[in-house]
Amino acid sequence: MSQTAVVAPSDSGKVDSTRIAVRSLTGILVLLVVAFCFFASSICITIMLSAFLAILVEPLVKWLEKIHVPRFFGAGLIILTGVAAIGFLIYVSYGKLTAFTDEFPMYVTRISDAVSPISKKIQKVQDSAGKLQQDASPKKVPEVRVRENTSWASYLARGVGSVWGAVIIAGVVPFLMYFMLLAHEKIYFCFQTMAGKQLDLDQFISRVNAMVRGYVVGNLIIGVLLSAISVVVFWQIGLPSAVTLGIISGMLNLIPFVGIMLALVIPMMAGVFQLEGAGPYVIIGLTVILLHVVAQNLLIPRLVGSRLDIGPVAATVGFLFWGWLWGVPGLLLAVPLTAFVKLLADSNPSMAHLSNLLAREPQRFILRRRRKVIPQTSASTNPS
Repeated sequence: MSQTAVVAPSDSGKVDSTRIAVRSLTGILVLLVVAFCFFASSICITIMLSAFLAILVEPLVKWLEKIHVPRFFGAGLIILTGVAAIGFLIYVSYGKLTAFTDEFPMYVTRISDAVSPISKKIQKVQDSAGKLQQDASPKKVPEVRVRENTSWASYLARGVGSVWGAVIIAGVVPFLMYFMLLAHEKIYFCFQTMAGKQLDLDQFISRVNAMVRGYVVGNLIIGVLLSAISVVVFWQIGLPSAVTLGIISGMLNLIPFVGIMLALVIPMMAGVFQLEGAGPYVIIGLTVILLHVVAQNLLIPRLVGSRLDIGPVAATVGFLFWGWLWGVPGLLLAVPLTAFVKLLADSNPSMAHLSNLLAREPQRFILRRRRKVIPQTSASTNPS
């Protein structure tokens, strides 16, 4: 008797080509989404900010519904109260900003007089270094270089386009936020239909809500701590309005990259006519810088990063990416947006690598390699 073994050709080549095509299409789709977010930044920022604020106030709207307040009335009341509070703060800040603009030349003169001793010492060191360099090297024809100044205003306005763009976004956000709160059931039904069985939408929504509220609560705790320390330091050095300036400086210090400059300038400008010598300015500068370093490298990763389950490297890269994409609005929304991307990766098993890359403590999983079976094209006959 003889047995003949015939093995059909494998379809591994077709499977591999299909996977490559799917990955290529996914990469192209991601690039198209990034391009849309870049060129339609004002639309994306408006939607993201409205959704973020709607998630924050949703518990208040539900609480008002429990005490028999209609949802449309409760949502409108909360939004109008928030708009009125922000408008009042802007009105007060505008009056102080106008007074500061009128007195700006006096501020500049006072600051230059306060730092003149340090400037003279630095100038002496530069002059002595220049003399040593002239003695050591032959004279050369001076070289003139023209350097263009970096447009910080264009970076700050990136994402909103201009001041009027920011005003339009600020005017649209309350209305869009109100409509999102009213149509929450319709939005939930639409997302549930799109997700189907591939995603547990209820669990995903609960995790998104916990992420947004954890981000706000964590930053609020850190802001209160920074403000309290700033108030104590400003009061000890005799800075006027130490409580107000400490709270403003502490809260601004939470903003990455740009916040430290604002947290430094405001208290220094306020103490121009009351503080004598360079000592208080040095104390203010060291305090603000130290608080910023501790907050960004210790407190925020511990209190905010632990709530969002995002590693410090992922948070930093998120700041760079969203800041490049949307400017200052991107910096403010960088952490929750990065956490949102991680939640999406958590819900899809095929994106486990991205989830581990963004997580604080990646979950270990075993990679199983598929063994390739070489098909046999010839039959073998063994005599029995």
